[in-house]
Amino acid sequence: MADEREHGSMDTTEQEKTFAGFMTFTKWTVIVIIGILVFLAIFRT
Repeated sequence: MADEREHGSMDTTEQEKTFAGFMTFTKWTVIVIIGILVFLAIFRT
């Protein structure tokens, strides 16, 4: 039985949306963590 799939023919729009959401979440998480660290550094708590 031959594999009839063609390289590069899969629809990846859902994967791209998921990855974009993950990157947005990661970006904002890092920004919040840096903000907390700056706050702690300024007020020495």
